Amino acid sequence: MPQFPLPPSAPIQLLDLRAQHAPIRAELDEALRQALDEAAFIQGPAVQQFALELSEYLGGPHVVPCANGTDALQLALMALRLPRGAEVIVPAFTYVATLEAAAVLGLVPVPVDVLPDTFNLDPQAVEAAITSRTGAIVAVHLFGQCADLEALRAVADQHGVALIEDNAQAIGATFRTSRGEFWVAGTVGEVGTTSFFPSKNLGGFGDGGALFTRDEARAAYLRQLANHGQTRKYHHEYIGLNSRLDTVQAALLRVKLRYLSQWTAARQHVAASYDAALADLQTISVPARDPRSTHVFHQYTLTVADEPGRRNALQQHLAAHGVPSQVYYPLPNHLQPAYQYLGYHAGQFPVAERLCRTVLSLPIHPTLVQEQLAYVADVVRAWA
Repeated sequence: MPQFPLPPSAPIQLLDLRAQHAPIRAELDEALRQALDEAAFIQGPAVQQFALELSEYLGGPHVVPCANGTDALQLALMALRLPRGAEVIVPAFTYVATLEAAAVLGLVPVPVDVLPDTFNLDPQAVEAAITSRTGAIVAVHLFGQCADLEALRAVADQHGVALIEDNAQAIGATFRTSRGEFWVAGTVGEVGTTSFFPSKNLGGFGDGGALFTRDEARAAYLRQLANHGQTRKYHHEYIGLNSRLDTVQAALLRVKLRYLSQWTAARQHVAASYDAALADLQTISVPARDPRSTHVFHQYTLTVADEPGRRNALQQHLAAHGVPSQVYYPLPNHLQPAYQYLGYHAGQFPVAERLCRTVLSLPIHPTLVQEQLAYVADVVRAWA
């Protein structure tokens, strides 16, 4: 039996929001107190203030807050005014919300395979999947790293389809183009979306989301769609949603936004520590980096050798030694029961299917300390 150092004095958590919030508790309490005193819980002043501050952080796009990240995706597609039955290209390896937003609108999700190293959309597979019915490509910046924005933007432009960015996991990431330009994730497509689910890098205290666009007219339309299709009360020009970020969430998110860059740097430090300790292992691969993209590490995701039961054995080994882990995602969306009507079958997207058998995410959050990181690495190395 391998010998381990004593477990860290503080238990290791996959995400430790209490520890993250503790140093800023006074600021959060003050923001909450002010929101309660103002009592403007829907569309209160903090909502617009947060939108302006997030816009500044992202380099100036219009920011339209909404109720959650899934609504953001649905609103982004609604704003394109695609006909029912139009096709929307999505990654085969992603969270179900990316497909769900298209399906509930009567659009047809068209999964395509992803790249084996970055886990993001394969631009060649995207181009091969485009038909006369294609209305949009949804690029997910998975786990904190940009998809190939330059290639996907070029494919979308060449074929006259929209590019939507699902940026729920990569807020603040940037992509350097071949011309030396820096593009901010979520601001390159016709519309970008994000989520403020509590586990996200910029997470709220409940649900929340936002949309980004550099088109002023589209931003106005999105605001209208998110508010029952109205520009003034009781006058509804369009069929919309009731999807608003509430004032309390906006007030608390304003506080957390001030610390996002600091927390991102801390996540990158955690990832670098894991890399240094695990990069030489033969049966485990650390996350690949696209040199054109920064990585904000929403997740730190290993890939384990593709042998039956091997990933699950590592997860059980970690749990036995007090190290939590998570599989994002255990079943590709084209094999989910809800999406069998699309007619796909096992073997069509081999990279996505292999990743579902081999990925495993380690704890990563801004408050992990070196003692904890070293222990996690020791436990992984002992198994490998």
